[in-house]
Order: sequence, then structure tokens, then C-alpha cells
Amino acid sequence: MQIQKEVVHYPTLKTILAIEEVVKKANNPVSRNQILARLQTGVMRSTLNLALDYMEKRGMVLETRKGFIWTFNHSKKLEKAEQEGLPV
Repeated sequence: MQIQKEVVHYPTLKTILAIEEVVKKANNPVSRNQILARLQTGVMRSTLNLALDYMEKRGMVLETRKGFIWTFNHSKKLEKAEQEGLPV
């Protein structure tokens, strides 16, 4: 039996972009608490978790034991290689 969590507040695009900037600018992995502290606006913990889950599913961030790191690489060469490459 799967327990379904009720979402209190969905993150806005502005919130997701702010979280993205915090993680992107960090030189080292950043924890959830550090992200909340570095954000200019108040964000609920559940909203932060939803945004980070979304970003992780899209391959933008990766959660490690020490925190979140930025992994997204938008490279024209990589995009071209993916389009011309052989499917696996």
C-alpha cells in the first residue's frame, strides 16, 4: 500500500530558478539547510524538497552524501552527439 503525500504548495518558476542559482554557484555540495539559508526569499521545506526532486529527475542536480551538486551541462556538442549517436 503506497502512502500518497498531499502537496501543500507547489514551487513557482521563480523559486526553482532561485534554487538553481544557489546550487549552481556553490563550489562544494550544499545541503538543504544551506540552500534555505542562501535563498533571498522564504521557502517552505516541503516546497524546497519538491523543487529539488523535480531538478534531480531532470538531471539538473545530483544528491550526494554531502549535499546537492549541479550536474546539468547544456553543450551544443553534447546535444549534437546525442542526436547523431546510436541508440543504446
